[in-house]
Amino acid sequence: MELLESPAKAHEAASVASLQLRWPGVCVQCSDVDSLHKSLTTLLLLSCCLCDNHSLQLHLFESSLKVTGVDFLKSQNTRQHHTDGYNIQSLVVRRGQPFQVLVSLSRELRAADKLTLRFGIGESPMKNRGSLLSLKPEREDFNGWKISVVERKGKECLLSVTSSPNAPVGKYNLHVKTGSNIYKPENGVIYLLFNPWCEDDVVYMANDAEKEEYVLNDTGTIYVGSAYSIYDRPWNFGQFEEFVLDACMYLLDKSKLSLAQRRDPAHVSRAMSALVNANDDSGVLLGNWSGNYVGGTSPMDWIGSVTILQKYYKTKKPVCYGQCWVFSGVLTTVMRCLGVPCRCVSTFDSAHDTEENLRVDVYLNDKGEKLNSLSFDSVWNFHVWNDAWMKRTDIPDGFSGWQAIDSTPQEQSEGRFQCGPCPVKAVREGDVYLPYDAKFVYAEVNADRVYWVVKKVNGKDKYFKVGTETQAIGKNISTKAVGQNRRVDITQEYKYPEGSKEERMSMQRAYSFLRPSGLTPRSGYASTLQRIGANTEPLVPNEPVTKTGLHLEITNTEPLHPGNPLEMAITVKTSAPGNWTIDLIGSCQLQYYTGNVQANLGTLKETITLEGPSEMQIPLKIAPDAYMKTLSSVEDEVLILVTAIAEVQETNDKLTKETSMRFEYPPITVQMPETASLYNDFNCAFIFKNKLNVTLENCKLLVEGLGIFKMTTFELGDIMPGRIIKSEIVCTPTRLGEKKIVAKLISNQIKGISTEKGIFITE
Repeated sequence: MELLESPAKAHEAASVASLQLRWPGVCVQCSDVDSLHKSLTTLLLLSCCLCDNHSLQLHLFESSLKVTGVDFLKSQNTRQHHTDGYNIQSLVVRRGQPFQVLVSLSRELRAADKLTLRFGIGESPMKNRGSLLSLKPEREDFNGWKISVVERKGKECLLSVTSSPNAPVGKYNLHVKTGSNIYKPENGVIYLLFNPWCEDDVVYMANDAEKEEYVLNDTGTIYVGSAYSIYDRPWNFGQFEEFVLDACMYLLDKSKLSLAQRRDPAHVSRAMSALVNANDDSGVLLGNWSGNYVGGTSPMDWIGSVTILQKYYKTKKPVCYGQCWVFSGVLTTVMRCLGVPCRCVSTFDSAHDTEENLRVDVYLNDKGEKLNSLSFDSVWNFHVWNDAWMKRTDIPDGFSGWQAIDSTPQEQSEGRFQCGPCPVKAVREGDVYLPYDAKFVYAEVNADRVYWVVKKVNGKDKYFKVGTETQAIGKNISTKAVGQNRRVDITQEYKYPEGSKEERMSMQRAYSFLRPSGLTPRSGYASTLQRIGANTEPLVPNEPVTKTGLHLEITNTEPLHPGNPLEMAITVKTSAPGNWTIDLIGSCQLQYYTGNVQANLGTLKETITLEGPSEMQIPLKIAPDAYMKTLSSVEDEVLILVTAIAEVQETNDKLTKETSMRFEYPPITVQMPETASLYNDFNCAFIFKNKLNVTLENCKLLVEGLGIFKMTTFELGDIMPGRIIKSEIVCTPTRLGEKKIVAKLISNQIKGISTEKGIFITE
């Protein structure tokens, strides 16, 4: 055969070959016959295999290998990745765990074919930035991703994809490249989340029941009230609901975290703590503690995160309004949605220590009434933040596990309203130098409360210390139990037992990193006390020991129902022998949970005599007229604050005690079956009887059942005493398993009667 040297002749030969489908070429140097069996789909360079003569060229043309479709096998993959609950069309998977895709081709895949999966994240993904990954079967990418061929069957190819266990979380676009052809699947977005089921992921959590609670449970309970009276507030986290995942991805993009930072839950959780509040970055929720919620929703009216996140994602504007439990509920939703185990944590008598000096000053007038105007710091009846679970790779070993994060805007950290992640173990051990914000979190649960009475002396305010409580801050730290609807106390995770050797060592260690200022009022008018010098090593104070064994207790003697007299008592006790004359001052006020007083209701002033170890109960009674007007006019739930100051005349012993109590309300009853079938309707009834002596005005019933029905509001008007109301809704379950229905009743007089009830949905 004659050597074909020109491209034109080669093209002619190709035309002949395309007709013959088999074209024998004979090399002019060795006369060997080279038979063509290759497909005519590829441009070929023919050469003699014996003499390595590359002068023979032949161009053959036919259509190239193409992708005709990609099946993301969503049902199979999401079930294996525990992401089947997400209400979204796209595939949602967790990092470090294989998932499969079925690629349909124009013909069978051959060994010589080039098939590449390209994963891009962010705008204009590029390989040199690490935002574009090109994966070929059986070859591991430098970022730790890999794909393999599971099965070839005709024109279909089943591929297994495993992302790196430290891959950046976010939205990836998948394109499939074959030769020079690029196929872009319809709805080719893949959401990649953190993976608590993967041992190589830093959010790995070994216990299955804990993963079920802290990652997959879309309902829960937030504990509020006071240390004296803790109650639960049901909350729908709803991390699987429509648009919630997209809202979280929008927050990730808005955070401007680098790809490297998106790998690390410490950076992600810190960014989310900033973005859930709207103070400096147009985040999700605008905080408001003013009591005026015109132009928005009162924080008391929310029963879950779903409406908030959906509204934010739709408008891209902050939602009005939130307070601490709302911020915590939304942050729990965001973290669980992204795959980071997370829980709401409530601390009772939580200190907001603005100077990080482990001291909160409380100022009282000579009637024992708390004064708002003088307080720099505050003690909140409760404060709710979050714990997120992760291995910390940015700090020394030993501080992994639960990390405190807080999205309630209190203090700026590194120029933004953000807080954490702070290792809970660092708080317990006093290692408050560790990032992030360990000093602030430590002070929230460990500060002393110092009471000062303010009196006019020669026309100037003078401050007299009347008590110090060293075990009053950071009590009953609470979260929902794993797999159960009950409160579990986790104080021991944050603190050693009060008075223990370990607690003293922890506090001394913390003091070495803080700047305690001693027992001097901040206003500068110290009475008889000297400020502790800078070189004085602070002591760990104990509870005050009095010569008389003076002790105070504050209780309610009748249920605290709105519309009834508030009947309480202050019990004064002495334990030492002798005759003791005691001056007692008591006050009753209404205050917000932040400690901000809203109304003075009444006071008492008595002098009593106790002999030896004995006690006396002094009644404190407040008529309904003294508080009902305030109760009806405020938008927030208020607590009853009772403060008592006792002074023994013979010894000058002084003691101050305060207790916060909540009003008690009649319940909401939920009537529905215990089980129901998927997509089969059932009726749910909400029944409320007003057992109070007052009319409840402008009543609204808010109900929501994730996977059953969307948020619904019933306008009920005024409910007279003794009246029974019944509201019904038709429910259509769309998801299997245990589901919960949450209900809340609000009125002018009552800011939140909540209840929840579970139902099991079967096929």
